[in-house]
Amino acid sequence: MEPILTTPAALRRAAQTWPDGVAVVDDQWGDPPTVELTWSEFAEEVRTFAAALVASGIAAGDRVAIWSPNSHHWPVAALGTHYAGATLVPLNTRYTSTEAVEIIERSAARAVIVSGAFLGGDHLAELVESHADSLPGVVVGVTLDGSSAVPDIAIEWSEFLARATETTRDEADARADAVAPEDISDILFTSGTTGKSKGVLAEHQQTMSGSQAWGANGHLSSDDRYLMVNPYFHTFGYKAGILPCTLFGATMIPLAVYSPTEAMALAERRKATVFPGAPTIFQTILDDPARADHDLSSLRLIVTGAAIVPVVLIERLQSDLGVDTVVTAYGLTEASGFVSTCTPDDDDETVANTCGRAFAGMEIALSEEGEVLARGKMVMRGYLDDETATKETIDADGWLHTGDIGRIDERGNLTITDRLKDMYICGGFNVYPAEVEQTLARLDGVTESAVIGVPDERLGEVGRAFLTVRDGVTLDEASVIAYAKEHLANFKVPRSVVVVDAFPRNAAGKILKRQLS
Repeated sequence: MEPILTTPAALRRAAQTWPDGVAVVDDQWGDPPTVELTWSEFAEEVRTFAAALVASGIAAGDRVAIWSPNSHHWPVAALGTHYAGATLVPLNTRYTSTEAVEIIERSAARAVIVSGAFLGGDHLAELVESHADSLPGVVVGVTLDGSSAVPDIAIEWSEFLARATETTRDEADARADAVAPEDISDILFTSGTTGKSKGVLAEHQQTMSGSQAWGANGHLSSDDRYLMVNPYFHTFGYKAGILPCTLFGATMIPLAVYSPTEAMALAERRKATVFPGAPTIFQTILDDPARADHDLSSLRLIVTGAAIVPVVLIERLQSDLGVDTVVTAYGLTEASGFVSTCTPDDDDETVANTCGRAFAGMEIALSEEGEVLARGKMVMRGYLDDETATKETIDADGWLHTGDIGRIDERGNLTITDRLKDMYICGGFNVYPAEVEQTLARLDGVTESAVIGVPDERLGEVGRAFLTVRDGVTLDEASVIAYAKEHLANFKVPRSVVVVDAFPRNAAGKILKRQLS
């Protein structure tokens, strides 16, 4: 395949190459009925969304945020944003409304696509009730439950699409023509060790090079049906999901909320062939008593990563599920999610114990300290409004300093052995202790805090908070966790709390976290 370096070009090629192939099937809501779009229909829906953005005053280069779970709306909005020449800003669905508004404001988003009632929550209502004055001029409500009622400050999805006219469609086409490989495609925010999140600026050519390499490595094709449990706001769901499907013609099958029961039922119903996810996802499926009741024989490819993968898990995926190919990979947002990968030809030991070799278009090396360095087509342009952090992360020779410690064997396979930073991974999501510590510092009575990741059978790692408190103050675990839940996304909330008299420190006074457990 010739390199395709912008998403509008990929979308148009998909509509021309597989016009009658199924682009997306979304039947997870029950009522309204199943939404199924061919690639030609999907491309027209994207074009309509882009035209509605144009009609709403969104200019080329403006930023559009999406705060909504996996559904057919998300890829339409994402690619529609690009088609209109704008930049996508995905928001973590587990954010609190305060966290979401911070990103909306920092990115200067001029539009936000936001879900309404869903799983007992309502993002749109939360924003309107607490942050109405901070919202951009265009607020589009995605009513997943089938209703069409949205607050006056917003416009419902179908009504928004109705804003498109032939004139604005023509303008959208012209903007799609003008999108260049070096234009910014998206800004994904990832927390930093200081607790302040950083906005990663990725160009179309960086994003598309990674998606192309990922799809080619997995031998993705128009015969594939791709079960998407990885959240679209994450590189794993967006750049290793939506975009490879667009490049290779695979069918997108979104799932908004993971459970082994729902995932297996959807995989069986839609005869899914490709199923990426964190190791914990596959462990829950393998251990589910009802697994034998589901026919999962259609699965041919599983891709996992983000943690050490037991060899026995690889073997069980092949023997118990009958999956031919299981591969692991390593990436980070600053490289569009793509640094290294195993290939379908690798043996179980290599897949389980390494992150494979550099993706096509990338190279990896180690610094003198053993830090993993990455360089190549997928490395970001830099951080939003933070030139200092950009220079600290990408050196003069173009090497991206990942912050991870690793080793590279004689075959070029990378293994991650430690982290320079204190970050840990909870249920597949990166958690940066400094952010949690800053939140706990605001709790009355807390004098100092330190947060570490501790092993958890289900989530891989969870947070444990160690606190010192003022004399005479009593804080119990339940109240600390309740406070954290008010201010942080659930995956960041510590699961246990320990009050200590004093912290272990080094000669410079720094807390020795490795002595905490």
